[in-house]
Amino acid sequence: MPLKTVLDPLWAKGVVLEQGRRRLVLCAMDWCGLAGAAFRQLQQALASGAGAKPSNVILHTVHQHAAPYVDGDAYRLLRSLPDPPLMYSQRGLDELARRLAAAVRDAIARSEPVDAVGLAQVRVERVASSRRVWDRGKLVVRYSTGGKDPYQASLPEGHIDPWLRTITLASRGRPLIRLHFYATHPQTFCCDGRASADFVGEAREKLERDEGVFQIYFTGAAGNVTVGKYNDGSDAARRGLAERLLAAMKAAASQTRLEPLRNLDWRTLPVPLPRRMPEKEIEPTASGETRYRLACWHATARRKDPFDVTAVTLGPARILHLPGEPLLEFQEYALGLDPQRFIAVAGYGDIAPGYICPDRAFDEGGYEPSASWVGRGAEAVLKQAIRQALGI
Repeated sequence: MPLKTVLDPLWAKGVVLEQGRRRLVLCAMDWCGLAGAAFRQLQQALASGAGAKPSNVILHTVHQHAAPYVDGDAYRLLRSLPDPPLMYSQRGLDELARRLAAAVRDAIARSEPVDAVGLAQVRVERVASSRRVWDRGKLVVRYSTGGKDPYQASLPEGHIDPWLRTITLASRGRPLIRLHFYATHPQTFCCDGRASADFVGEAREKLERDEGVFQIYFTGAAGNVTVGKYNDGSDAARRGLAERLLAAMKAAASQTRLEPLRNLDWRTLPVPLPRRMPEKEIEPTASGETRYRLACWHATARRKDPFDVTAVTLGPARILHLPGEPLLEFQEYALGLDPQRFIAVAGYGDIAPGYICPDRAFDEGGYEPSASWVGRGAEAVLKQAIRQALGI
């Protein structure tokens, strides 16, 4: 879909953490997804700006559906077709990479010491709802605008994680930055030519203006979680979701208590996920969307590079970053490994795997397993990587 109008800016927001001679870059982009060569290009640009290795860069897409979804490896396949569909330009990616590298260099030049960390966990009311709802033994798929259907709106929230987890970094008692983690698809509309950071961007930027503290938002393992129960696609529904998420963010800020930051460390593990073979070839006469989806599947099936799982230790807090669109079960698994520890989870690194599902989802059916480019066995591999990354 070509861009028609920009409702609000799409931001790449991040922080550079330095420990000794090591630097870690955390960057959250208001894009729907990045994969393959495009992901590697922007990750390398951030690494270059920081003078770090790409493995020391956590690049996350917030996953708003009113924003670009760029798979560089799929693009290579599409360009071989006689009439390729509309794609994000390489010139645009090159310029974005240049600006990201410059922003990192500027951030390092203006760096401040961090001597304290604060944690908060606040319940978010009436935002998230499961996309996989069971009603009288039947699986109901409730998409992000499910609230248009009175029946789907009447179904319970279902399987969600209702908690917003916020990590604050501070200097001399002054908050410098807040990192927010919450698991739901940040989508109230999509695919109509409007660009927007959607309701999560609205809440994030409003808090930043009100508080004067830099805010970054990360989407958790939200593959099977949307706002469908509470969203009918209207402006009023979007405003309501933004207001309720903002209320939780404000509560997290007010409840944060700082303590000395005594240690900072991180480790990245390469993870080879088992692939699903594509069920059909890319047909030149199919719609642009169909060709792109199939190209993404073929690109992942041909991929030789592993995916990264990264765990960061910030004093009493742990941050776990996962690739693809992991279902909520993986977030719950990580939290359950050490229930006494504050662990914040983000998905949506390199999105090339598509949905990462527990094995049972392939038996249950529904949307997510149909859009997964990795298959049975990914559950065990990813859970093992989570344990190793967290050192548990």
